[in-house]
Amino acid sequence: MTSPHPGRGAVSNPAHRFESWSRNAEDDGWYREDEETAAPATLVIGQPAKTALTRNDSPDIPFDRSVNPYQGCEHGCVYCYARPSHAYHGLSPGLDFETKIIARPNIAERLREELAKPGYRPAPVALGANTDPWQPVERKLRITRRVLEVLAETRHPLTLVTKSSLVERDLDLLADMARDNLVHAAVSVCTLDADLARRLEPRAAAPARRLETLARLAEAGIPCAVLAAPMIPMLTDPDLERVLEAARRAGARAAGYVLLRLPHELKTVFRDWLRAHHPLRAEHIMSLVRQMRGGRENDAAFGTRQRGTGVFAQLLDRRFAAASRRHGLRGGLSDLDGGRFRPPAAVGQLPLF
Repeated sequence: MTSPHPGRGAVSNPAHRFESWSRNAEDDGWYREDEETAAPATLVIGQPAKTALTRNDSPDIPFDRSVNPYQGCEHGCVYCYARPSHAYHGLSPGLDFETKIIARPNIAERLREELAKPGYRPAPVALGANTDPWQPVERKLRITRRVLEVLAETRHPLTLVTKSSLVERDLDLLADMARDNLVHAAVSVCTLDADLARRLEPRAAAPARRLETLARLAEAGIPCAVLAAPMIPMLTDPDLERVLEAARRAGARAAGYVLLRLPHELKTVFRDWLRAHHPLRAEHIMSLVRQMRGGRENDAAFGTRQRGTGVFAQLLDRRFAAASRRHGLRGGLSDLDGGRFRPPAAVGQLPLF
């Protein structure tokens, strides 16, 4: 059985789907069960961005553009649906995803260029759509901070999702934007169980700390939601009602949830994690996942990929609706104001006055 690595989420590093050859680890007789394994180190890989805005036309996503300062995420959340995107860089969606972080140091400059293009029409841009823009490497690199400065300067509407308390560093910019109805924030919390969170998302802020962050965002005047995601049957779903109640007390005005998604190599990464941490429950949990995904381990169809199908999925949806209604989280957040947008001067362009 694959063993956990200290401070990391994934317990394996499977070959990615584009790899033309495979390899198997063999016991050479030197490994001892009681021998401590060093935590894999984090490597930051600089990769200049060619573009800043990523477009999508998915009918079940409430935004059509996003900015991703980083690829890969040191938080190490074993369930992260973005893990398979590391395959496009020739890296494994397992340990590579959380130890080999691709940073785009020039993305703020690229964003400025794209916002200055004639004919650009503003609509809310999502930060955190792929990996967390406030993950640990951001503390030093400050790439997300520079992106926010461009959005604040141009009065461009913004939505963000994070599970990092580092977002509090940028309250000055976010509060300023909130006064003009330019920003919504969502904090992701899938469980209040600190021990479970330590295994599921080892380098993310603890659940209690995330609730503090939500409270500080709300106190700064930023409209906030809680994202109870992912809901994993028999693992995080028992905490759904408690998460919504705690988030409402912290200042959340709205709530959402997403069912566990297991695209591509994530199936292997998550199964390996289950066998290492919950060997007696692993097959039962995967059986419930299949029941919620039409007999498969993943369903990529628009409309059902976020919520699932079947009896268990219907029950989860009813529980969420009842708890949201009970705690006053049903209304959602108001539309952001795109009318204040002012294009930046094109790079290299001299001012007239």
